[in-house]
Amino acid sequence: MPKLRFILPWTTKEAHGEQGQSILEVGQKAQVPLGHMCGGVCACSTCHIWVRRGADSLPEPEIAELDQLEYGFDLKPCSRLACQALVGEEELEVVVTEESLRAYFSENPEEARKGREEGFWPFSS
Repeated sequence: MPKLRFILPWTTKEAHGEQGQSILEVGQKAQVPLGHMCGGVCACSTCHIWVRRGADSLPEPEIAELDQLEYGFDLKPCSRLACQALVGEEELEVVVTEESLRAYFSENPEEARKGREEGFWPFSS
């Protein structure tokens, strides 16, 4: 079971995934704040992540993912949608983007309030 390291502005979370699971599924089980306004069906770009390590072990993105990524913010060559990127054999290091965090906290206002109170709110506004 490959290890996934999720990089957040205030911490790092680690989880183990099974081959074929989406990065979003692994992150959800590990309680990583990943936005997914469409429910993880490749209909938005709110689960946008950057894969810093292990990207070669992921299947190539399909056209639907590439189309949705065009709506994302701050795209990089290592950009993927967590709902579409399936875990391979290698360990992964994933940066949760500001876009995804903002979507998550928008969907979960109680978590946003808790983050502000505990001092890990990563945004200026």
